[in-house]
Amino acid sequence: MKLVYKGKTKDVYLLEDGNYLLKFKDDVTGVDGKFDPGANSVGLTIEGVGKSGLKLTKMFFELLREKQIPTHYIDADIENATMTVKPATVFGNGLEVICRYRAVGSFYRRYGAYVKEGQPLDAFVEVTIKDDARQDPPISEDALVMLGILNREEYATLKDLTIKIAGIVKDVLAKKGIDLYDIKFEFGRIGEDKHIALIDEISGGNMRAYKDGVYIEPLELEKLLLQ
Repeated sequence: MKLVYKGKTKDVYLLEDGNYLLKFKDDVTGVDGKFDPGANSVGLTIEGVGKSGLKLTKMFFELLREKQIPTHYIDADIENATMTVKPATVFGNGLEVICRYRAVGSFYRRYGAYVKEGQPLDAFVEVTIKDDARQDPPISEDALVMLGILNREEYATLKDLTIKIAGIVKDVLAKKGIDLYDIKFEFGRIGEDKHIALIDEISGGNMRAYKDGVYIEPLELEKLLLQ
């Protein structure tokens, strides 16, 4: 097993069979000691958050597998906080795709002159470039195509999968009386046909969720969903 990448919230190892092992950490992104799924640095360490995030990720990826939605997931070992995944090629240096149901976070900071905080949005899809030095700037479909990061057909697939997967997550949360405000995904190309599939994770660290108008921390969210 060879360490190939040390990430903010996960380390990535190459396995002998060509698949990869993701080791989940207890670090979460944030600013000034407060969790923020859109932050570009580790903000705090929360004991148990790695295993908790993996439990939720396993639940969602297995649900997506049942619904025949492509992902990189193979299996998960909760005790060791690891997940085995298929190799994937990212778009450019990596993209993050956000589906927004409410005007919060960076969306509200940018467009606050036109919306009220928390205002409903119609599954708005936004793509950002993974670039910590430039604060993960948003990028349009035209720019993605012009820069050769993806083509228009791939963008359409990316958007369609984002809305579909976010909708599945939203429905799961709604059954527990929880409102999904936004969620962040990553995608890659997988297999010989280079089909687009969901990669990374689906956990409390990827989303903003509220119950009765009160924000739910990642660990608490995972407890509510897994109980």
